[in-house]
Amino acid sequence: MSQKALPTNPANIAESSTKQPFIKQHAIKQPSIKQPAHFNPMMPLRDASLPIALTTIDKLLNWGRSNSLWPLTYGLACCAIEMMATGGSRFDFDRFGTIFRASPRQSDVMIIAGTLTKKHAEYTRRLYDQMPEPKWVISMGSCANTGGMFNTYATVQGVDRIIPVDIYLPGCAPRPETLQYALLVLQRKIRSNKAIPQKARRVI
Repeated sequence: MSQKALPTNPANIAESSTKQPFIKQHAIKQPSIKQPAHFNPMMPLRDASLPIALTTIDKLLNWGRSNSLWPLTYGLACCAIEMMATGGSRFDFDRFGTIFRASPRQSDVMIIAGTLTKKHAEYTRRLYDQMPEPKWVISMGSCANTGGMFNTYATVQGVDRIIPVDIYLPGCAPRPETLQYALLVLQRKIRSNKAIPQKARRVI
């Protein structure tokens, strides 16, 4: 048996009510939100129970910079093995917001890990100049600090002769924990300085 279609004409609804039931659809009413007459949208801000942070622009900028340090992948010798281990899953450099970048345009920290030769010093300075301000330098290992055991004509006796250095890491080679501690020291240094340095006064 074929089923009969529901009537679409309102005039035939009464005639077909005995044959097939008619379902009446009711409109769903949306609940209305009544606001008090003295409603003030700024009232929640006056509640003392809400967390309110009071700080300065320097502290806010330094907090963001110190927790998002992006070092340049710049391994020169065996200290680079320890630097790579620091970025691995065991020591997890990423939990400090530190992500290694392969471009100096995207980096704000240069980690000199290894021996710097005089032939390569020009490129080190060029990469440092390509980094945006503000930027910091970490000298990792005895060879980067003072030349180490390579007191020869071809080795730079300290990276600070080419570029300014903020933190020196002793050891041959420093452990990954030492590099992590150096990062924490650098974070404290960034937070203690002015985020926007004042311009030097012009002497006439």
